[in-house]
Amino acid sequence: MGLLSWIVFGGLAGLAAGFLLGDRGGIVYSVIVGIVGAFLGGFIMNLFGQEGVTGWDWRSFGVAVIGALALLGILRLIRGKSRS
Repeated sequence: MGLLSWIVFGGLAGLAAGFLLGDRGGIVYSVIVGIVGAFLGGFIMNLFGQEGVTGWDWRSFGVAVIGALALLGILRLIRGKSRS
């Protein structure tokens, strides 16, 4: 996948994850979370001996969304601890 594809794919995954968790970040935030989440999801899948994000398909989108959900969860833990 090219750079533009990663940005669009990551943006969609980040928006989906933000919607599922009720996170109200902006578009740029969602794109960044989605791209990093796609890498994180791919890394997690590789740990289990599976392929990560391989292209524009539903399985890869699911991996990217799961990674973005994990990243948002980690960010919430970090932000929650820093507010106390």
